Amino acid sequence: MRKHSKEFLQNLTPEKCLEILKEGNLRFITNLNKDHDHLEMVNETREGQYPFAVILSCMDSRTSIELIFDQGLGDLFSIRVAGNIVNDDILASLEYALKYVGSKLLIVLGHTGCGAINSAKKGVKDGHITGLLQRMQPAISKSMLKSGSSCRFGDTVAYSNVENSLEEILTRSNTIKEMFQSGDIGLVGGMYDVTSGEVDFFMDLTTKYQVTTSQYALQAEAV
Repeated sequence: MRKHSKEFLQNLTPEKCLEILKEGNLRFITNLNKDHDHLEMVNETREGQYPFAVILSCMDSRTSIELIFDQGLGDLFSIRVAGNIVNDDILASLEYALKYVGSKLLIVLGHTGCGAINSAKKGVKDGHITGLLQRMQPAISKSMLKSGSSCRFGDTVAYSNVENSLEEILTRSNTIKEMFQSGDIGLVGGMYDVTSGEVDFFMDLTTKYQVTTSQYALQAEAV
């Protein structure tokens, strides 16, 4: 089955999409990347696109998602903004990717050493940057309840910021919430380490939701 096809995408599960990304990141950090034929990918995708995942990440130049997940042209939707924050336009873009194109997995990807987060910690105020940094203040407050040792790469604010973005997506988008609850899509939080290239997939809401609903089903049967 051709990778860049509607049929290929429809036969993927959210779990399989996450597995593909985990394998790709492993190839990246071990320097075993695939030899992507980009011109062939241009030919394969010229009549349409079927990305299997949409990733909301920071605009940091070190976090190019196609590279760190060893994917090619047409494989991923990439939404990039300083601090991987959420706003109405980003929500609309996520809804388009998931509902209308059919991507099966949504990942919010933060990273260590984030300049936007460091600026938010310092309370920087300058033009439009002020409003963007204010969106990260809840993550700073939330991180005070975390232990640095509980976060694999230690940056508690960056981890909290990813968690808050995922929560905001589910709270503000009924479209995404309904697709998630029906099992059509998966939601994952990840953290990229700029010193090693490794991604910590620390928050798999898909698995958590499946476990919760399974437990509920078992309890219902017992009653």
